[in-house]
Formats: sequence, structure tokens, C-alpha cells
Amino acid sequence: MRLRIKNLRPSQNNKLLTLLFLLVITTLSAQVVVIDSTNVIKDDIPESTVKRDTVKTFKRFKAEGVSAVIGEYVVLDSDIDKSYIELVQQGIPVEDVTRCQLLGKLMEDKLYAHHAKQDSLVVTDAEINQRTDQQMQYIIGEFGGDEDKAARFYKKNNIGELREDLFATNKTLMLAAEMQRKVVEEIEVTPEEVREFFFSIPEEDRPFFSAEVEVAQIVVEPEITEKAKKDVIDKLNGFRRDIVENGASFATKAVLYSKDATRSKGGLIEGVKRNSPMAKEFKDVAFSLLEGEVSEPFETEFGWHLLTVDKVRGQELDVRHIIVFPDVTQATIDTARAKIDSIRVSIIAEKIDFATAARIYSSEKETRNNGGQLVNPVSFDTRFDLTKMDPTLSAQVYNLKEGEVSKVFTDRDYTGKSKFKILTVTKRYEEHPAEFSKDYEKIKDLALKQKQIRTIEKWQNKKIQETYVSVNRDYNDCEFSSNWIKN
Repeated sequence: MRLRIKNLRPSQNNKLLTLLFLLVITTLSAQVVVIDSTNVIKDDIPESTVKRDTVKTFKRFKAEGVSAVIGEYVVLDSDIDKSYIELVQQGIPVEDVTRCQLLGKLMEDKLYAHHAKQDSLVVTDAEINQRTDQQMQYIIGEFGGDEDKAARFYKKNNIGELREDLFATNKTLMLAAEMQRKVVEEIEVTPEEVREFFFSIPEEDRPFFSAEVEVAQIVVEPEITEKAKKDVIDKLNGFRRDIVENGASFATKAVLYSKDATRSKGGLIEGVKRNSPMAKEFKDVAFSLLEGEVSEPFETEFGWHLLTVDKVRGQELDVRHIIVFPDVTQATIDTARAKIDSIRVSIIAEKIDFATAARIYSSEKETRNNGGQLVNPVSFDTRFDLTKMDPTLSAQVYNLKEGEVSKVFTDRDYTGKSKFKILTVTKRYEEHPAEFSKDYEKIKDLALKQKQIRTIEKWQNKKIQETYVSVNRDYNDCEFSSNWIKN
């Protein structure tokens, strides 16, 4: 029976499937999870009982509750329990997931992190803080903003302790990711390797690729009046005068008045570089200021800002900012709705085609020059797998025929401002068995992943032999994909 594969993986190699599945777990674990599994070795056990790492001598550790020791890291029994719980919370099927697999995954993370340190790979605190802050906002939001409730749920004494543990976990995972990227960064596949990969799969085992669509949209946003802009500039100028002339705290102003997630830290953004993925206007202003200087109000695509440089650290800046948004009137909202209704009627009446209308009328600069065509943020092409795309977007286009125009949808941006959009499916690809020429890029990606995984397996087996590894005898019967239990 041919396997229907939503995640585009061939089925003929069970080991490869298992490894790919565990790699997925790695990616998901790095996003919103709290796995307290980065315990550095403790100094409690006699020196004589400790084996030596051929790479580096490591600290002694307390053996109670330890599942494994990898280099300078320890995996606790409770870490395996937490990993299982995290998978359940993320909705990942766990029926076939064993403790042996979870332990193997955790040991891989520790092995990567250990050798990342050996190879002097660096993940900055600013990068770790950015991910940790995003996760903390998500976690606290899940508990309705109740920090104490969130801390209790994760069995921490307070929210600060939870953040410290999450920071440590992220540091290990990000170091592991850097090491893994280094291992595979130069791996490529030739066209002949892609062909060999595909035709080595028995025809009955070749995957089905899920239905895909190409989608375009037209977005109309309510206009911001000149009065609304003036009001917000006046507000920011008032803050600036109070800070510069009266010595008011910039951080306090940010906590009280800023409209983004940095307000909880007094508007602090650490580690801003010239190549940071931020609005150009924001970086231009930041690098034009002296330490302690406060900018004039300025605009980016995200809103209106006031900015100060908190600290200069070489080529990086720690800055604080206040961001506010102009008010939108009901009259401008009504005008925007009437405009998109009119555009939709004209497209349906074939007075104008969708792509041309997008170029002329859409407010969304990222898509309008391409006729409103959306780009998949994962694959960076225009195809979206209906089983993987954003659930809201999927529901909006699922039943649309090719060329059909949707009804008008109301969205809200990060400021809470209403905007209106219409969508169309520009091309639909039905579910189908893999074909070499038609699905070459997907097959190439699978072939590359297989080659990367084989490279990783080889690297792991080599590094395991060079690294101190001790696995609790309770796991001696596990069939690990790598030789963790040295003979």
C-alpha cells in the first residue's frame, strides 16, 4: 500500500523516518517548550568514580536520578518525563514514542552542545534572551497574564526562576543547533544523486504529496489621518521633553506607554547590530545616537518611535524604545471596507484581473508588486501544503476553486487595527504520487535531508567515541540509533 505522506518523507527507510521524526522534535522543542534539561554537572561524587572525556576533563556530578551523562552535561530522569509531556502539549502523537527515543534525543542535544563549546561556537546572550522573551510572553499569555500561576504550573518558585531555567534550556538547544548546522552546512546533492535517491525507492513506497495551493491576496487598510499622525508625534515629543528636560526615566515611560512586548523590560532591546532583522529606519536612528541620547519621534512601518541608546558594546547597541500607534477613526474603517467591496465586485465582473487590482489597490507592499502572490515562509516558494499552512488561511481558501475570489475577511494587525482582505487561489495542485520531473525540488530536498542525516550519523558515532558518555544501566536494553552504550 502506498503511504500518504504529509511531511514529504519516503517510507522505505524506517531508520531514516525515525531520525527525521526526532529532528522535527528538536525543531519544535526549540520554540515554545520548557524542558529543564540543561543541568551542568554538580560537584558531589568522588573523583575516583568519574570517567574521563578525551576532549576535555569535566566536573563531577551527583548520580541520583541521572539517566545519562554526555561530556559536561547530565540528562535527568525527570527530563525524559518533561520531554514526553511537552510533546503531548504540542499535540504530537506519542503512542509510538518510547523513553529510549526521548533519551536518545536528549543525549544528541547534549553531544552537540558539548562539542559546540569545544569548537568555540557562540550563541550570544542577546539571541538567547530574544527567544526566551518570546517564549515567556507565550507562556504567560497561556495563563491569562498570571505570572504566579505560570510559575506554579512549571513547579517553579517564581517567574524569574522559570525564565532562568528556560534561558539555560535555550542556550543548550541553540548551541546544539549551531553545531548541527556546522556539521551539514557544506552538504549538497547533485542531480544524479537526486535521481538515484528517487529511483531507489520502490514505486509502491513512493510518497503521496499533499494537496497544495498558490494564493494571492489584496489587503486594504484604513488610512491614517494627518491629525492622528500629529497627535501621536505630539505625545512622543511630550515624553521626550519630560525625559530630557526633567530627568524622567525612559524605561518607566516605556513601561507605562509603549505598545509592544518590550514594555515589560522598559523598552529594552539588546544586541542591535547593523545587520539585525529590524526596520532600516530604526537601525539608522539607533546608530546615529550617542549613548544616553534620546531621538526625535520617527516613523517605521510598525508605528511611531522614541529611541535612546542604553549602552554601546563594540558593534552592538542595547537600546530602549517607546512605540505608539495613531488612532484610526470609524470613518476611515468604513471607507476601507467600501473600497475592498468595490474591488471585489470589479474583479468578479471581469473589469480588472486580480493581479492588476493587487498592484494598484493593495496596501500590503510585501505582496502587491507580485500581484498579491503569497510566499510560503517555510519553503520560500509560492506553494502551500493545505495540511501545513496557517489554519486560518487554510480555512479561508480550502474550498475556493482556482480563480475564484473569496468573500471579504476582516483581520487585525499587531496594533489591533482592522484591515480587510480578499483572496484567490491562483493555482491548485491536487494530492498525487511523487513524480520525478514534476516534484523535482521536493525530491531534491528529501535527498539532501537523507544525505545530511547520514553525515550527522557518521559525525555522532565518531564524537561519541571521543566523548565521555555514561548511560544508566536501566537503559542498557534500548536500541539507540547511535552507539551510546559503548561496548
